[in-house]
Amino acid sequence: MSTRTSTTPPRPTPAPGPAAPLSRRRRWAGLAVLSASLLVVVMDMTILNLALPSITRDLRPDSVELLWMVDAYPLALAGLLVTASVLGDRWGRRRVLMTGFALFALASLGALVVTGPAGLIAVRALLGAGGAMIMPSTLSLVRTLFSDPRERATALGVWGSTAAVGAAVGPIAGGLLLEHWSWHAAFLVNVPVMALALVAAWTLLPESRSARPGRLDPVSVALSALGMVGFVYGVKQVAQDGAELLPLTALVLSIVLITAFVRRNLVVDRPMLEVRLLGQRTFGAGVVTALVTSIAMAAVFLLVSQWLQLVQGWSPLQSGLALLPAAVTGVLAGPLAPALAARIGARAVLVGGLVSGGLGFGLIGVLPPPLPYVGVAIGLGLVGLGTASLAVASAVIMSAAPADHAGSAAAIEESSYELGAVLGVAVLGSLAASVYRSGLPTSALGGLPAADAVTARESIGGAVEVASQGGPGTAELLVTAQGAFTEALAGAGLAGSVLMLLAAVLVARLAPRDLDVSAGH
Repeated sequence: MSTRTSTTPPRPTPAPGPAAPLSRRRRWAGLAVLSASLLVVVMDMTILNLALPSITRDLRPDSVELLWMVDAYPLALAGLLVTASVLGDRWGRRRVLMTGFALFALASLGALVVTGPAGLIAVRALLGAGGAMIMPSTLSLVRTLFSDPRERATALGVWGSTAAVGAAVGPIAGGLLLEHWSWHAAFLVNVPVMALALVAAWTLLPESRSARPGRLDPVSVALSALGMVGFVYGVKQVAQDGAELLPLTALVLSIVLITAFVRRNLVVDRPMLEVRLLGQRTFGAGVVTALVTSIAMAAVFLLVSQWLQLVQGWSPLQSGLALLPAAVTGVLAGPLAPALAARIGARAVLVGGLVSGGLGFGLIGVLPPPLPYVGVAIGLGLVGLGTASLAVASAVIMSAAPADHAGSAAAIEESSYELGAVLGVAVLGSLAASVYRSGLPTSALGGLPAADAVTARESIGGAVEVASQGGPGTAELLVTAQGAFTEALAGAGLAGSVLMLLAAVLVARLAPRDLDVSAGH
C-alpha cells in the first residue's frame, strides 16, 4: 500500500503541447535565448564583486549593510528556486521565465533611484527572485524543447557550459563597464538584454507544463524557503564570524527544516520536489559533479580575481581579461562534450572533466611563489576544459528524470550550483583566510595603530587599504600581505584540487560504465 496521502485537490489540466514539432531553426534559436538569459544571470553575480568598491564609496554602507548587499541576491535565489520550479510546472515554464525576465529588468532599472544601502539591498533581493524564476525555467525548457535524445544532450551541454563560462566572462564585462561608467551600469546593462529576451521568448519558445505537476503546498513552500535561506545565511556567517550563536542556530534550524521538507515530499501525493530522483545513482553522479565543481570554481575564481587586482596590481578590466583562458577552453569544451560522451561514454567525460579541473587547480597550488601568471593561465585553461563535466552533468541529470519531473530535476541542479557556490566561498574561502592570517606575522603589524592592524589582518583588501595611507612599516606590510595572500591562493587551489579528484573517484563509482546521455526518458 502506498504511504502517500491523497488529500490534495485535483490538478489543473495541463496545456497541450505544440501541434507539430518545432523546426530545427526555431529549437536552436530558442536555446540561444535561454542560454543568453542564463549567461546574464550568472554574470550578474560576478559583476557585483568588481562594483563593490565604487558602490561602497558612493553609498557608504556599514559592515552589516555591505554584507546584506552581497547576500540578498543568493538568499532570495536559494529560497525561491523550488517554488519557482513548481510554478513553472503548473502555470507554464515560459510564463514563469518571462515573469523572471520582467522582474530582473525592473529590479535592474531600480538601481537608478537607489539613494542608500537599503535601496540597493532591495534591488539585489528582487534580482535574486527574478533569477530564481529564470534559472530552473531555462533548464526545464531545454529539456522539453528537444525531443530527440541526442540533440537534447547537445543542447544541455551548451546550457551547462554557458553557466560555467558566465562566471569567467562576468569579470570581463564588469571591467569594461566600470572602466567607463559608474556602478549603476553593472545593473542597467541587464535592462535591454532582458527586454530583448522577453520579445524573443514570446516569439520563439513554446509554452510547456508538466502533465503531473507538483502540488503547490504552502507548508513545503515555507520549509524549502526558510531552510535554504537559513542554510545559506548560516554557512556564510559561520565562515565569516566563526561559531557564534546566531549563525549556528540558523544553520541547525535550516537542516531541521530541510529534513522536514524532504520527509514531507517523500509522503505527499504530487510533491513539490521529487526528491526520490536523488536516489538514482546516475542522477546522483550528475548532482555530485555539479555541486563539487561549483564549490571549487566559486572559491578559487574569487581568490584569483583578488590576487590579480590586489597582488598583481591589475585593473578590473585587465583582471577580467586574465581569466579568459578558462572562458575560451570552456566555450570549446562544453558544446563538444556530449559528442565526446557519445564516443567514449558519459562517465569518462564526467570523470575526465573533474580530473582536468582538479589538475588545473592543483597546478595553481604547486607553482613556486610568486605565482607566474603564465602558470596560472595554464591552470585556468585546464579548469575551463573541466567544464566539459558540467555540460555532461546537466545532460545526465535531465536525461535521468522523466519529462514530468523536469522542474524538480532543474531545481535540484540549480540548488547544487547555488549551494556549491556558497560552500566554496565559505569553506575554501575560510581556509584561504586562515592561511593568509597565519602568513602575516605580528612583526609586520607591530608599527601600526591597533585598528589598522586589525584591518590588515582581516583581509588582503584591508592590508592594501592600510598600506595606501603610507606611514612607517606600510611598505613592508604590503609586501608581506601580498606574499601571504599568494600562499592562501595556493592553499585554496590545492584544496579545490583534492576535492575535485575525490569527486572524480566517487562519480566513477556512481555512474554506470555504459551511461548514455542520449537515451533519456
